Amino acid sequence: MAQRGAQQNLLKFSCSICLDLLKDPITVPCGHNYCSNCINRHWEEEKSKRTYSCPLCRMEFYPKPNLRTNNLLAELVEDKKTELQAAAAERIQKQKELERNRLNIQQRIQERENEVKLLQQQVEAINVSADEAAKNSEESFTQVIRLIQKKSCEVKQLLRIQQQTAVSRLKELKVKLEQEITELKRKDVQLEQLAHTEDHTQFLLSYPSVSALSEPTHSSSIQTSLLRYFEDVAVAVSESIEAIQEILRDTEINMSLRATEEELLLPPPSSPLHPTALFRQSLQPRQSRLFRRSVLLRRSMQLRPQPQPETRADLLQYSQQITLDPNSAHRWLLLSDGNRKVTSTSEKNSYADHPDRFTEDVQVLSRESLTGRCYWEMKRRGKVVIAVTYKNISRAGNTNECVFGLNDNSWALRCYASGFKFLHNNTPTPISGPRSSRIGVYLDHTAGILSFYSVSGTMTLLHRVQTTFTQPLHAGVNLYPGEGASAEFLNLQ
Repeated sequence: MAQRGAQQNLLKFSCSICLDLLKDPITVPCGHNYCSNCINRHWEEEKSKRTYSCPLCRMEFYPKPNLRTNNLLAELVEDKKTELQAAAAERIQKQKELERNRLNIQQRIQERENEVKLLQQQVEAINVSADEAAKNSEESFTQVIRLIQKKSCEVKQLLRIQQQTAVSRLKELKVKLEQEITELKRKDVQLEQLAHTEDHTQFLLSYPSVSALSEPTHSSSIQTSLLRYFEDVAVAVSESIEAIQEILRDTEINMSLRATEEELLLPPPSSPLHPTALFRQSLQPRQSRLFRRSVLLRRSMQLRPQPQPETRADLLQYSQQITLDPNSAHRWLLLSDGNRKVTSTSEKNSYADHPDRFTEDVQVLSRESLTGRCYWEMKRRGKVVIAVTYKNISRAGNTNECVFGLNDNSWALRCYASGFKFLHNNTPTPISGPRSSRIGVYLDHTAGILSFYSVSGTMTLLHRVQTTFTQPLHAGVNLYPGEGASAEFLNLQ
């Protein structure tokens, strides 16, 4: 409504011939206003008619009216021009603000659309990850159940074998004891008869043969050891069940802890006073104890020692997919190929701060926790350190506690152009063997075996470690910065 009123107000100061604001306004006798030039041109065209009319109302005048400038109207028009110029300047300013606002709105729309797409991708990723985790968990628990069932059958079978063996031995012993009782009774009758012999010579001659007795059979120790064996088996099975229950409870606690952190949006527990850090510190002794018990449990369940693989075909049965953890990668390392390849760079990457990140040594750890039997191969270029380590290896600071092979938490194979060197707890061991760009690593966590192989046309054992692992292990890589060195975990499946 205000805009319509402004337009109507503007028409009052406009010439009906040129439709612009009046210039040198003239008022004709009928009262209508025109630009001086516009009305003179109009009347010049009507000169041949000898009459002069108003273009708006058609009133005719004769003779030609004597035209004069309407000074009041001229002043009003000038005021209106000034007003319009000010409104035009303000419009230009507001128009620029409008364009900026539209650009801001369009950018926010684009950002929100991108966020919506990202959220949808996260939803899909969460669904896929949850489904995969549920599937893997079900398969793992099914495998555990099958293993327990298998071991239960094996334990029952062994117990029955021991039972049959023990019963058979006891029956044999019973027969021998009954035979011994019969023999003793017979001897007792003979001795009784000999005791009533009055002939001294006959007594002396018969006594040695009659009094001779066989060695007694003692069964108390056999029976006691057998009973103790069955009791020990029952206790071992009971302790194994308790260990499994504690491991499952510990897993549930860790899952609940991670869920609580995500719900509360807590920062990483980098501070020792962080409540999560305090809680985890209280769990560490218990987790370490549980893991040692789980190792003992797995070892106790191996009723017969399994042979170690000898050929590459045997090793490939235990092939393990290895991916690297970006949160642990040093800033001079670049991950690629689905986080299976790492390359050293000459410039630092803009990784976000994370408590798991190595800050001084150019190293990275695997996502996967390695237990049981695992085998993987790596293709290297340049100077590369191939390692396995406990996850609690130090991440910050320039000390031996952070470097693969220089502490008791890690085992490392250093690969040079001229050869190899093995390190553990800062103790070097020179290694001779064929140089190759492909290295194989075999881990039998339960047996405490770690082996490194040179893989080319043939497979050659470079070094083997026999120890006791007390925690799960992670694969690790250390690269020399700025030299373009790289390492890639190969897909063997």
